[in-house]
Amino acid sequence: MADFSFVLLYVENPIKSATFYSNLIGRPIIEQSPTFAMLPLRDGVMLGLWIRSGIEPRAIAPAGASEIAFTEESYEAVTVTFADWKRRGITMAQEPTKMDFGFTFTALDPDGHRLRVFSPAG
Repeated sequence: MADFSFVLLYVENPIKSATFYSNLIGRPIIEQSPTFAMLPLRDGVMLGLWIRSGIEPRAIAPAGASEIAFTEESYEAVTVTFADWKRRGITMAQEPTKMDFGFTFTALDPDGHRLRVFSPAG
């Protein structure tokens, strides 16, 4: 069976996106070129940032058609992360709110990819 190893996002500027994610999640950029950048996430899984114009076959879905989710341990932690990201100037698509799966907010990366932070527990 093949191992899950990458989350790939199609971006306009891999270097700009890599810097954004490195600052956001506190992980180093381990590969970087004008067309691709990579950061480690955890347990051997990497975040790849691939220049949209170089994707083969051509990507047809726009940024924001899916989400990357980050789990927090409590509603309070979600609120703290929201305040931190907002202070950093990250665009917010959804203010903290209670939903059927927990407490959440949604932010956008520089390309418009959705970043959901949530806690299933109070």
